[in-house]
Amino acid sequence: MKKISVLFVLLVALTLTASTAAAQQAPFNEVGVTMGHWHIASKDVEANKKLFLAMGGKLMPGANPQIMFPGVLINLVLGTEKGDGATQGSVVNHVGFIVDNVQKRAAQWKAAGVNVLPGGNNRVDQAFVETPDGVRIEILEDKTQSMPIRNEHVHLSLPETEIAKAQAWYAKTFGGKPGTRNNAPVVDIPGVQIRFARADAKQAPTRGRVLDHIGFDVKDHAAFVKKIQSEGIKLDEPPRKSPTGSTITYITDPWGTRIEIVQRAPLGQPVQP
Repeated sequence: MKKISVLFVLLVALTLTASTAAAQQAPFNEVGVTMGHWHIASKDVEANKKLFLAMGGKLMPGANPQIMFPGVLINLVLGTEKGDGATQGSVVNHVGFIVDNVQKRAAQWKAAGVNVLPGGNNRVDQAFVETPDGVRIEILEDKTQSMPIRNEHVHLSLPETEIAKAQAWYAKTFGGKPGTRNNAPVVDIPGVQIRFARADAKQAPTRGRVLDHIGFDVKDHAAFVKKIQSEGIKLDEPPRKSPTGSTITYITDPWGTRIEIVQRAPLGQPVQP
């Protein structure tokens, strides 16, 4: 009986640890920033919720549906945004997850009704998922990772002359580390890699589109706002408290990506769907 009790306690502890890990974002960097969220102005919240849960996300508590993946929170709410226009054609061309096995996960998701598209040039280590609203999500593979899925990147499409400027801006603003991937410029921020690709023309701003904005979480909102204002960045609106108790404001990068800056109230534990 004693051995059974000990095993039961261990199983409960492991379950709680796994749930907590699923609800955690990446640690803050030196300037107190980590990846926060995607804000999808979803016209069909239930369809999007079903899709992201099928892909391995965890439903978080709250009045509006929020789905957590390791490294990113996805807000599914229309709010006052229009939600018109897919990600392709906007500055944020697509976002990306990385999985332990693309073909295995793609088969699971298809069986659950997820619209999975093949990778480019018959690649078996790449796929794409498109939400009913038109959010394009690239799926890449890392067979060495221990978790089934995690957030990986946000892919910005910019005129070629702007890419170096954008890389420098994201590195400076969010304390990111500039580098390259496949000979293309990137900026690494905890929980996400910002990638830059050449666009033939200037792309549409994100505000009002289905992926209305991305968000970064900060450790000290007032301190971070003071930092970016000293660097000449203007706030889109004054900082305020949200109904959940988080402190938020918005900025827009020079190329049209709307960005929420959040000092987030505790999320709580995932809710079983």
